[in-house]
Amino acid sequence: MFAARDRTALPRAFFDRPVLEVAPDLLGRTLVRHTAEGPIEVRLTEVEAYLGERDPGSHAFRGRTERNAAMFGPPGHAYVYFTYGMWHCLNLVCETSGTAAGVLLRAGEVVSGADVARTRRPTARRDHELAKGPARLATALDVDRRLNGTDVCLEPHASPPLHVLAGAPPSTGLLRSGPRTGVGGDGAHQPYRFWIDGDPTVSPYRPHQPRRRQR
Repeated sequence: MFAARDRTALPRAFFDRPVLEVAPDLLGRTLVRHTAEGPIEVRLTEVEAYLGERDPGSHAFRGRTERNAAMFGPPGHAYVYFTYGMWHCLNLVCETSGTAAGVLLRAGEVVSGADVARTRRPTARRDHELAKGPARLATALDVDRRLNGTDVCLEPHASPPLHVLAGAPPSTGLLRSGPRTGVGGDGAHQPYRFWIDGDPTVSPYRPHQPRRRQR
């Protein structure tokens, strides 16, 4: 199912493509996070694509703001946002500057540095739950707004905070796509979520649930 993981760093040209090409191509790649306690490596198993100002489900749909400015930057950078007043989520910016396209990293398998990840995810009952979901992934990797705008295409020997290795993409027969999790309105039904079929780290799909007004 999976070949040996390739330690070659992904170049900026990898991200300088249409986001719907980049998103499924990120599956099986290795995300590396360098922390003060040591490196953590995650094999990506689930992602979601967001098409910027042309996508009703995207933060950039209504244009550029201080919060989403990193999405409009050059490809190969991180966009980190804070949600629900408690969680961070990590995205990788794609396409050319000004297009605001990005890929949300939803889940992955911690393949190295699990001991470090466990200190940030003490409630995880099993290792396959350490990065099962976008908030859990960011928490396990100690990702917050300090990393917003980080260049993920720097040379690995410089130990940048984040970078992505070629890893081991799965066979095409294992790739699946469907609606994005928790996205409502006009952006609810596009099949922009991609995952590796049968992988235990993939998060469960949940449709958007409108908030009820308090009476």
